[in-house]
Amino acid sequence: MAKHEFQTEVNQLLQLLIHSLYSNKDIFLREIVSNASDALDKLKYLTVSDDSFKNITFTPKIDISFDEKAGVLTVQDTGIGMTDEDLQNNLGTIARSGTKAFLQKLSSDAAKDSSLIGQFGVGFYSAFMAAKKIDVYTKKAAGDGKIWHWSSDGTNSYDLDEITADSDTAKKYGLDGADASGSAIVMQLNDESKEYASRWKIEELIKRYSDHIAFPIYLHYEQNKYDDKGNITSTENKVDQVNSASALWKRPKSELKPEDYNEFYKTIGHDGEEPLHYVHTHAEGTQEYTTLFFIPQRAPFDMYQADYKSGVKLYVKRVFITDDDRELLPAYLRFVRGVIDSEDLPLNVSREILQQNRILETIKSQSVKKLLGEFKKMGEAADKARKAEKPTDDEKKAIEKWNKFVSAFNRPMKEGLYSDYANRDEIAEIVRFKSTDASGTGDGNWTSFADYVQRMKPDQKAIYYITGTDEKNLRENPLLKAYTSKGFEVLIMADDIDDIVIPGYGKYKDFELKAVNRAGSDEELGVDKEEAKKKEEEFKPVTDKIKKALGDEVKEVKLSKRLGEESPSCIVVDENDPSFQMERMMRAMGQEGMSGIKPILEINADHPLVAKIRESDDEALIKDVSNVLLDQALLIAGVEIKEPAEFVKSLNNLLSK
Repeated sequence: MAKHEFQTEVNQLLQLLIHSLYSNKDIFLREIVSNASDALDKLKYLTVSDDSFKNITFTPKIDISFDEKAGVLTVQDTGIGMTDEDLQNNLGTIARSGTKAFLQKLSSDAAKDSSLIGQFGVGFYSAFMAAKKIDVYTKKAAGDGKIWHWSSDGTNSYDLDEITADSDTAKKYGLDGADASGSAIVMQLNDESKEYASRWKIEELIKRYSDHIAFPIYLHYEQNKYDDKGNITSTENKVDQVNSASALWKRPKSELKPEDYNEFYKTIGHDGEEPLHYVHTHAEGTQEYTTLFFIPQRAPFDMYQADYKSGVKLYVKRVFITDDDRELLPAYLRFVRGVIDSEDLPLNVSREILQQNRILETIKSQSVKKLLGEFKKMGEAADKARKAEKPTDDEKKAIEKWNKFVSAFNRPMKEGLYSDYANRDEIAEIVRFKSTDASGTGDGNWTSFADYVQRMKPDQKAIYYITGTDEKNLRENPLLKAYTSKGFEVLIMADDIDDIVIPGYGKYKDFELKAVNRAGSDEELGVDKEEAKKKEEEFKPVTDKIKKALGDEVKEVKLSKRLGEESPSCIVVDENDPSFQMERMMRAMGQEGMSGIKPILEINADHPLVAKIRESDDEALIKDVSNVLLDQALLIAGVEIKEPAEFVKSLNNLLSK
């Protein structure tokens, strides 16, 4: 046998599985059966879509057998099978970037850690929680006829060799026939896991985790017969189907219980937790299709990775087509898990055809509307519950459920405001924000555009917001007080994408969205324009001095109409310039073209620091004061200052005078 070393990450993972994550070993059987189902799905699709597979005699099934005395458990399928290269790629290496993320997410909570296993595409390795050695015998469908044996004890390496079709092993697992294909996973259970080599335990786990698998699962076992004195008279080999083998999503909703949906989600979502919400739809008429969507409790680990994996499987007449097509739902709904099953798409539909298919486009459009409608209902239920004097248990659950949704998925939903023009009005009713109002202040408190509009001053013309990277810092921004002191509520937007999304959205109903940290947003503050103009002219020598001292560091120096007594300065950006947050994002993406944004410095004419400049012609003093006015305004706005040492030097100079 040829010996191969495991990839480093696989090695780390196996050590954790074998030595640490024993909290919920039961899931290993769910993952192995789920993999077998996937192998059957893939071959079923090829037999109806690929001419080279159409002559294969395909009898899809999963067989489970066990040897109680020897402590061996075997799961076998008649699916697609694997070549030696497949074995090395799938069982010796984890190609997905999620492995490292999995290892990083592990905590001291073993129960939580073990529930992550399947989410990271490493479900096969969970078998090492229960097995001290695993042998895999496999043969690829419509391949070169070779039968491969993979073996490992879960330490540093695995063995790989070819076995002949006339060998006893090939015959034992039914891989000797010309048309035979599939895989047999033979697990030698460790001393702590012998219970899994029993009929009752296997039946219990299949019923709990895998009853919905759309292929028959057969349990092979020996049944003893006894005489009236309790002596064994004979032993009979029996085979029972232990799952219902019907596609759960095709069953009438009236037949299904919440626990049926929950267990189905745990399998397709590879999640140890129940879903936060699910939506089951049967559509008939011009087009006939079924969708079953789940919202997880937590954001998928790869939600913000460029190579995120789609969580939606596409079926045609219950035949699995694909689970890696990102076109099934828009990118901002990439956290959704579930199934789409169409009765109208052709079975041999290709990925290229899928991207332009009108039927699928209609299903996608209707699915998005259905999901957005459900999200809106969840938000409305929570808002109504919050207004109750004494919330019931159900109302408390509605609030908790919505808070979980907002905490996990508010950011990707905001992406929809920018990217999904057709549904932006619906999305605008779903997204939530922090606010200067009590309803948007504190943990678990969020407000909506609709609520903001209800609280607006009678003649208010715009919705005001402030963007940045840190909520606490934004709440301390001196610009806020100018608005809140006049009775204007300001939305606090601390997500990195807000600076792209909100200006792109621009208007909620009849109200323009205005950033208070941009020039030109102070029209409603009730400042006497004549008086302001007069004061501006009076202080022009001061603003000129500061501009001269700062040079190209600022675009302009202006007298502020909105700063309170205690704040000497603030920065805003020009209405047409990108923000500092956007510049930071672009730099992180390797786009340097937007660097060099120059702020507008607004100064408070009534502050003692500004008075120092007005009364002085000392260029060194003016330089120091100007530097401090700019740098402290940048710091308050959450912008990194270019020369921290110069800021400290200028500050020390002023303190020493």
